[in-house]
Amino acid sequence: MANSLTDIETAFAKADRTTLFRTLKTFEQKGVVHQIDDGTGVHKYALCEPGCNCELEQDLHLHFHCNNCDETVCLTEHKIPHINLPEGFVAEDANLVLKGVCDKCSGQ
Repeated sequence: MANSLTDIETAFAKADRTTLFRTLKTFEQKGVVHQIDDGTGVHKYALCEPGCNCELEQDLHLHFHCNNCDETVCLTEHKIPHINLPEGFVAEDANLVLKGVCDKCSGQ
């Protein structure tokens, strides 16, 4: 499950927001977490699994945002296929978020 900076701040009530943000950025640079833009306007962070390499050409996977409970989860077993861009186009980031109802909310 992915958490926002506010979620993390709430869990660590005595921590400074700026320190938490800088720590998340360091963890992101070191490959401990990756950032998810799930379209809600709030960036979320998820722990990278062992062997994860979240670089554009390496280990991109799907994310799922539940419209009911508002949780975003990594679907690491479902990879985003490599897309061949036209000459002159340079991809810098890719993010694929599916939106709907999660397994917990659908009862399945």
